[in-house]
Amino acid sequence: MSIPVARKVGRDGARRIPAVNPQHFRNVLGRYAAGVVAVTAIDPETGEPCGLAVNSFTSVSLDPPLVSFCVSRASTSWPRLKAAPALCVNVLADHQRQVCDRLAVPGGDKFAGLSWALSPAGAPVLDGALAWIDCAVDAEHPAGDHVIVVARVTGLDRHDDGGPLVFFRGTYGGFRA
Repeated sequence: MSIPVARKVGRDGARRIPAVNPQHFRNVLGRYAAGVVAVTAIDPETGEPCGLAVNSFTSVSLDPPLVSFCVSRASTSWPRLKAAPALCVNVLADHQRQVCDRLAVPGGDKFAGLSWALSPAGAPVLDGALAWIDCAVDAEHPAGDHVIVVARVTGLDRHDDGGPLVFFRGTYGGFRA
């Protein structure tokens, strides 16, 4: 497969890349497989669990221990989560697609029928998740239509065995090593 060459050249002789079409952007970046996590907390106003699904999670630093994830500015769940003193990042297993679907939609009782326990910091750990990571919001950075959240890790552990839930080319699947 050949890579198309941009032919637009500016007055300074530098190549100019054409504007990026949002759908094309999504399709191309969809070729990068990403793990899926559920970020959960206990809403401090209601005492009820709340959460959202994220596929833009990564480790940031070992010293201090930091992770990050991106959240849509339009999210109705994020304001409830960030108000909580503790968040839990649940690394979803390949059999947890329904959990992901449930936490990805706005509104409703996302935890109805889900089994979970409290982490040491007091946030929901979903049964069946591969690992849990307790953390607290350290910083938020505006980034286009999303917010990059940097969170300080306060505790973590393995939870269950199995393969991860993976998002690739617009669909979910698994991976076995």
